[in-house]
Amino acid sequence: MDLNIVLFEPEIPQNTGNIMRTCVGINAKLHLIKPLGFSLDEKYLRRSALDYIKDLNYTIYENYADFSSKNPGQYFFLTRYGKKTYSEIDYTKITEPIYLIFGKESTGVDRTILAAHMDTCYRIPTTDKIRSLNLSNAVALVAFEVMRQVDFEGLSKYEPETMKGKDFLDQFK
Repeated sequence: MDLNIVLFEPEIPQNTGNIMRTCVGINAKLHLIKPLGFSLDEKYLRRSALDYIKDLNYTIYENYADFSSKNPGQYFFLTRYGKKTYSEIDYTKITEPIYLIFGKESTGVDRTILAAHMDTCYRIPTTDKIRSLNLSNAVALVAFEVMRQVDFEGLSKYEPETMKGKDFLDQFK
């Protein structure tokens, strides 16, 4: 599984930090498309990305054209304008790299890009009382649906706690 998370012009460092942590946790590559609404200096991401950034596989692009010219694969745009839900996709049948593309917190992905890709625009169902979910929550939700469909390939699914040891909770009995 070649899963990629793409953030189009992200604005909030805490969201991006949380997404970085998710990417490390699921072995996904992160793609950041400029302009970024923050600095990638450690002090801005420390709290949300913690010490996981050292394990993060990521690339920064000048703009969408730069990103798309360098990354062939299957693109899925997550947007409130999508006419299908992200769970309707059968990710198990996709053999090329998968790119889940999320827009900036204030306005999403550029409307001209979305309009050119309406057949691959998907939505996360919500009530009509909100525009969208928090960006880091949306990324986690859709990324874990992909991972669920491929039976959590490459992840510790049934192995006991790997950081503190399988018997860690025994001390609390």
